[in-house]
Amino acid sequence: MRTGWDDREREVSPHPITSWAAARRARLAATFPGERLVLPAGTFKVRAADTDYRFRPDTAHSYFSGNQTSDAVLVVEPDGSSTLYARPRSGRDSDEFFRDRQYGALWAGRRPSLGELEAALGLPVKHVDELPDVLAVSAKTRVHRGLSATVDALVPADESLDDDFARVISEMRLVKDEWELGELQTACDITTLGFEDSVAEWANVLEHGERWLEGTFFRRARAMGNDLGYDSIVAGGSHATTLHWIENSGPVVPGELVLLDMGVEGHNLYTADVTRTLPVNGTFSPLQRDLYTLVLRAQEAGIAALRPDVPFLAGHDAAMAVLAQGLGDLGLLPVSVEEALDPESKLYARWTLHGTSHMLGMDVHDCGRAAPESYRDGTLAEGMVLTVEPGLYFQEDDLLVPEELRGIGIRIEDDVVVTADGVRNLSAALPREADAVEEWMGRLRG
Repeated sequence: MRTGWDDREREVSPHPITSWAAARRARLAATFPGERLVLPAGTFKVRAADTDYRFRPDTAHSYFSGNQTSDAVLVVEPDGSSTLYARPRSGRDSDEFFRDRQYGALWAGRRPSLGELEAALGLPVKHVDELPDVLAVSAKTRVHRGLSATVDALVPADESLDDDFARVISEMRLVKDEWELGELQTACDITTLGFEDSVAEWANVLEHGERWLEGTFFRRARAMGNDLGYDSIVAGGSHATTLHWIENSGPVVPGELVLLDMGVEGHNLYTADVTRTLPVNGTFSPLQRDLYTLVLRAQEAGIAALRPDVPFLAGHDAAMAVLAQGLGDLGLLPVSVEEALDPESKLYARWTLHGTSHMLGMDVHDCGRAAPESYRDGTLAEGMVLTVEPGLYFQEDDLLVPEELRGIGIRIEDDVVVTADGVRNLSAALPREADAVEEWMGRLRG
């Protein structure tokens, strides 16, 4: 069993992230001079007994290294040099190859060798078994914690150091570089294809309901070598008023609307996050069109408000002003529009529910550990990527709205990058105007 195999190293091309990741590590080292910085990739998570979820590396680890293999740890040393400590492939001369269900190549597939990782990522790679001795050498050390129990145990925790480290590595991702913007555009382009596939299979959607839309979109992602950035939200009828409806088990009924919030995560881990609300029978009713157009105008106002040096919340505030006025015109506000918009009131939020924007990148809600003054309470800068996604939601049991509104949920979401004088819509290929949506659906349905 152990002999007679061709077990040679493979030829590996450099990963396109190599130069970008090196520059990021240099910036990180310069931020914490003379300190050791430890970024684990994480390990497998058990799904059921002896099976694991598909592995997805920690965002910060991959951002600074490009590595996507499990159990690896990136270490930036006090002198600014970096080493990746990785778990390599198992050879056929080992028990691991034949017997280990989690790491053995016979069971789980071939992992890259240390040499192959080094060639691909352009930084020194050593066996992860060497890591304990490295971390035992005295140095001021910051750890990105909660990803590896093994690493966490090797370095005594210092909450102030580690929390500050998590903040910085999150804030470093706020502005995307040119390579990242290309990855995000690709994710949006493939997401567009997934939406088109979904509408093209509308006959099956009507027969099988929400799950057919979910499956069709996922098939497009996987067929092109990608994954999903988050569980797809496929919400027909009143399910659209549940913001994170991911059960996707209901019918898709003619005469109602269906809300599709879906995004492809590319193989380099950058994700799209796009929402469209579609009329199930291909045309909006007059009421649906009026409500949809109100949400669209709110989104357009939000997009128009975004540019460098304006508050991150400028888009949200602009969108909410439009929605509040629309709710006032519908006679739903118990106070004036001006009173409803007062920060101490926000009565309109009963029907708008959520913020209009969040950062987008390798995580669908990117840069989540950034300080408020750098993110939510900060200002926009060229190269930031964020969503613009206002919505209106009338719960089916909301007695404060007319019966004809109950059970209607509408959200329109696009992904935009801040440019020198405004924003560029990365997901603009998907139509948004009501007439364009109807034409698009009619063309794809045949």
